[in-house]
Amino acid sequence: MRPLKQLIETKQSLVSVGPDDTVFMALTLLAKFNIGALPVMEKGRLLGMFSERDYARKIILMGKASKDTLVREIMSDKVSCVTLDETVEECMALMTDKHVRHLPVLGANNELLGILSIGDLVKEVISEQKFTIEQLVHYIQN
Repeated sequence: MRPLKQLIETKQSLVSVGPDDTVFMALTLLAKFNIGALPVMEKGRLLGMFSERDYARKIILMGKASKDTLVREIMSDKVSCVTLDETVEECMALMTDKHVRHLPVLGANNELLGILSIGDLVKEVISEQKFTIEQLVHYIQN
């Protein structure tokens, strides 16, 4: 399978929100870029993640208004992260264990390199399996 570095390089540029942005602004970015989560950044540092799940559980179910609530009030601040040293399999295991759908990927100096979604990882596994099947079919036919 491809290393995480290659997976990150194929993704669109990183979009983030600040902790003092409104939830409404964060939702607007999720919709605009067709993504399910955003890193919450301040002065180049990852503070947490904001996801559709945070919105559903902490705004809608609590009867709050997205235009009046700041991201910092509902973001997930205990974030599981990975480095470029991890494998796709390790990332999937971590996501399963922690019940998360998005993993920030950090560089050597703890800088945010990108976000991997469960969809990114599943696509990579499927691609690898497809390649293996094609190779086996070719081997059997020859």
